[in-house]
Order: sequence, then C-alpha cells, then structure tokens
Amino acid sequence: MLFRWFAFLFIMLPAVLLGQNLTINGKIVNKESSRGVAGASVFLSNSSFGTTSSSDGTFTLSRLRPGQYTLVVTAIGYAVYNKIIMVNADVADLTITMEPRAIMLREVTISGSSRANWNRNYEMFKKDFIGNDENAKQCVVINPKVLDFTYRKSKQTLIASADEFLIVENKALGYRVKFLLNSFSLDNLEQRLTYQGSRLFEELPGSAAQKKKWLLKRDRAYYGSAMHFLRSLYQNKLKEEGFEMRKLTRESDPSRPSAAVIQQKMQQFNGVSRDSFQYYHDFYISPRYIHQKISTVPWLSFEVLRDGPQPGLYAITFPQYLYVIYKNREETEAFKDIYRPLDMPNYEVSVLTLFNDPPYALFDSNGIVVGESPLFEGAWSKARLSELLPVDYTPSAPLN
Repeated sequence: MLFRWFAFLFIMLPAVLLGQNLTINGKIVNKESSRGVAGASVFLSNSSFGTTSSSDGTFTLSRLRPGQYTLVVTAIGYAVYNKIIMVNADVADLTITMEPRAIMLREVTISGSSRANWNRNYEMFKKDFIGNDENAKQCVVINPKVLDFTYRKSKQTLIASADEFLIVENKALGYRVKFLLNSFSLDNLEQRLTYQGSRLFEELPGSAAQKKKWLLKRDRAYYGSAMHFLRSLYQNKLKEEGFEMRKLTRESDPSRPSAAVIQQKMQQFNGVSRDSFQYYHDFYISPRYIHQKISTVPWLSFEVLRDGPQPGLYAITFPQYLYVIYKNREETEAFKDIYRPLDMPNYEVSVLTLFNDPPYALFDSNGIVVGESPLFEGAWSKARLSELLPVDYTPSAPLN
C-alpha cells in the first residue's frame, strides 16, 4: 500500500560544501572513570562517514566536507551520544564523555500467538520502512529480532523500536545500512508514516560489474528525488535539472468523514448493507481535497529560497502548498490526492506542506532537510530505505 502522507521527522545534519577534505579527531572516555572507551561506533548521521574507536578510545573521521553534522557515538553498556557539530576546519582533540548504562536483557517470547503477532507486525514494518519496490526485493534485514512492536488495533497503529543497530543490506544499491531506530509510527487510518533515528551507510563488497550496476541504480534513485530538487533549488538550476515549481491551492472536503469513521463504517457494513458500504467506500477512494488548482506561471528559485541562519544553510518558504513537477520521469503510481490538470503530461509530481510559523524549512547544500521536514505527498512519499542515499552522495554520471 502506498502512502499519500510521508513525514520524515528525524534530524539530518550533513556536510554542505563539495571538494574539501577535513578531519574530526578526538577521544571517547568513560564519564565515571575517565578511561578511554574502545570499540565504540563513531559516525556522522545519515552519511557514509564512520569509524571505530581504538584501544585507548581515540578516533579519526577523515575526508569530510565542511558543514553541519550530527555526530553519533554508540557503545555496548553506554547511553547513545549525539552532538550537533559544525565543521568549517579540522576539528581536533574533541573529547566525548559516555555515560554508562545498565544492559537490559531482552525478553524472550516463546508462545505461538505472540510469535505470530510479531511476524505479522514485522511484515507490516518491513513493507513500510524498507519499501515494496524492486529495490526492496533485494534488501535483507540481517537482525530483525532486535525490533520490538506494539500494535494498537483500535487505532490501526504500529509502533516499533530497537535498542541496537538494525542492519539492512541493500543489495540493489550496494549499501549496508546500520540504523538506530529511536521511534517508528505507522498510522494505517491516516495513512501516515513517521520515524526518527540515525543511520550509517557502508559500501558492500562487490565485483566491478556489480559496482557498475549499483552506480546506475544509485543515480536512478537520486535523480528526481527530494535531495536532487533541493540541490537544484539553491544552485538555481531547476529547469536544467528537469524540475518545475507551481503554487497549489486546495481545500479539504467538508463533507468527507474522518479516516477513522470511513474505516469503521466500511467494516460495519461489509457484507451487511451493500449500499451503505458503497457509500463509505466512495469516500475512501475519492480525493480528500476540492477546488484544487495550480498556478499557470512557474515559480523561480528566488521566490521560495532564502538565506539560512548560518553559511551553508538555506530556507525554503511558500504559502499553502508547493507543487513540484519532475519532467524527466513519468509517474507509475496513481495518487488520488495529487491534482493533475487534464492537459499536463504524466510527469512525476510531489506536493510539499510546511509546518513552522511562519512556514519554512531549512536545508543544506547536500539537499538534506535540517530539523522539521516538510510533509511529502506524491512521488517523494514513496521513498523508503530501499531508495535512500547517504547525504554525501554525488551522482556518478551527469543527467542526460
């Protein structure tokens, strides 16, 4: 099932400029003993930059580009450490103090019904966290049992969490993704997915032929993505890169019942009253919005782009909704809530909604949102882990 609503609510704070190599080095110490912590995992969230601390707790992250990152440190027996760090020059002698934490033994469940429920919840989680596209078919979860689930039947909501890395090998794109999943919530009534966490991308080993295929698929995932759009926006290259922005106006249908009521009534009348079931099913398959219209003149970059609070950060701002067309690819899915003028070709379309007051979202030169993300509908709402790329990714080949 494809979701109309897809909010990325996790902080993604990566590098911002290309072509420079900088270094972070420091030492990880135990808060209580001041001794070095060996074997800690040190990485920059959502990037491919990661390492492990040495026997005395020291570490080095190299070949970095300037910008703002979230530095994450994890070690067995310690609380996870997170720190926002700005890298404008080499960062030397950074001291990270880790707080010891009691190791909690995981509960072992052996009942058949509990095992069946876990399997059902896992399949639901896997489809909506990893995806159900062609790439997802080549994704392998290495350690699924680190996941804990709670399913609230009355609200049709799945909650998931993990107390250690969830490791997924994406054999379509050639990455091993290590994900610290802080929170995950799947609302089937509102058709909304939100999650929060940090992740590290590692290259999978492969032959020269495999790596060539991975590069092609990575480029395919990149072009037309939200990352590609935001990079094109701040570089004022929207048209050259195949994008077009329009203003979208629309209103919620006041006659439409809530999603919960529609689901409840469909279940109530299914097999009991055909007419009543059809009445609510018509609402289910109909758009949420009425009076939809897009502007006739495209917006230019300067109309929605502003300088951010510090160098390397930008703000995007617009009234109501931003309608983004990607002309280099046709849409293969039908989104009933995405308005399409009858005379518009079947291009990929995404709709952005802002939440801050006044409405804005911050992003960096890598095209990654910093802080609260816009709400994505349409093409970008399909993106799952199966198509995600590290923040430091650059395409291997120019756009044709």
